Amino acid sequence: MDVETTNPSMWLSFPHVVVGTLSSFLFGYHLGVVNEPLESISLDLGFSGNTLAEGLVVSTCLGGALIGSLFSGWIADGVGRRRAFQLCALPMIIGASTSATTKTLAGMLIGRFLVGTGMGIGPSAVALYVTEVSPASVRGTYGSFIQIATCLGLMVALFIGIPVKEIAGWWRICFWVSTIPAGFLAVAMMFCAESPHWLYKQGRIAEAEAEFERLLGGSHVKYAMVELAKLDRGDDADTVKLSELFYGRHFRVVYIGSTLFALQQLSGINAVFYFSSSVFKSAGVPSDVANAFIGVANLSGSIIAMLLMDKLGRKMLLLWSFFGMAISMLVQVAAANTFVSGSASLYLSVGGMLMFVLTFALGAGPVPSLLLPEIFPSRIRAKAMAICMSVHWVINFFVGLLFLRLLEQLGPQLLYSMFASVCMMAVVFVKKNVIETKGKSLQEIEVALLPQE
Repeated sequence: MDVETTNPSMWLSFPHVVVGTLSSFLFGYHLGVVNEPLESISLDLGFSGNTLAEGLVVSTCLGGALIGSLFSGWIADGVGRRRAFQLCALPMIIGASTSATTKTLAGMLIGRFLVGTGMGIGPSAVALYVTEVSPASVRGTYGSFIQIATCLGLMVALFIGIPVKEIAGWWRICFWVSTIPAGFLAVAMMFCAESPHWLYKQGRIAEAEAEFERLLGGSHVKYAMVELAKLDRGDDADTVKLSELFYGRHFRVVYIGSTLFALQQLSGINAVFYFSSSVFKSAGVPSDVANAFIGVANLSGSIIAMLLMDKLGRKMLLLWSFFGMAISMLVQVAAANTFVSGSASLYLSVGGMLMFVLTFALGAGPVPSLLLPEIFPSRIRAKAMAICMSVHWVINFFVGLLFLRLLEQLGPQLLYSMFASVCMMAVVFVKKNVIETKGKSLQEIEVALLPQE
């Protein structure tokens, strides 16, 4: 058996990965789409000044996302990764159209909820797909596409929202625009490769070989199929029970995955994204400039991560990223300190926040959604991913709900110190529990992690 020594060409799988990451672009877009237009939506639909209703427009989306992510594993395993993308695009198209045409708050919330279910299915589907169709040598680079696409989606949403104050009813256009990439995703997926791992699990061996040929090139098919066969010792026939994920031999990887996502959310990143405008406003920076700054910090961090992911490895990026985030939070604690003079405190709080976003995008942002499908064995991959994403959404929801209240009750110094200590806990957790996966095939990783029976 001659092992192929050269790495497969990355360009064969490139178009498939790009189409898949459209779902991440949509995800980012819908996260940011109500940011600017919220005021004019509330005026047009007659709930202006009602903060609860405004909060609901933002968070109904997260509720839908939790439900979507709970079912995402069963969808991806049941109908395949490609169909999962189409099922993610469909509610996004219907929901965005509902929001764009509605005359009432209820219609808006229904639309946001539908979009949310699509947003819940998307991240799991794209993480699985990118992990399973890309060659090991560039898996990290492709994994960072997910983060970059999400950033671009956020930035495009903020950019399209700019004329919302001048043009009446512009917010309807903001929703309509999102149906274009969603429609494209649904159609283009018909022409993309299905995940060979999924086909193999379904017993469709010949099709899996054909897809490997499309993705890796003819000379690599044999080796890839041998690698797949190593793992498949006939344990795929039985379905995965939920109990297996919570105790039993897979508990450890599910625990590592959920904890990584929990730490990622509790580090305060979404608080920064949701409420950056108000922090900048108090520093006298107009919100559109602030959003642009944050977008640029996020994007540049993600691009650096893409270049380093397969060189330095995932663990290094995670460690330094969480460490940098802790330092940035402490800078913001210093800014909130009464001993620091006015202008210095402004520079510190704005600088600390931008540094926080930059260091987040270097590792804590892109790594978990790439690392988890790598460390999950193939038979539990989709379902375990669904559980970890659900943890992510639950925490995300509560952070969004409670952040402003906590800020009032505890004051910025205590709250930011709490965020900083979460980041330091994350450093310790990663050091002890995470293994390095760069350049290894999914099969090698699985063998390294599973306790041998």
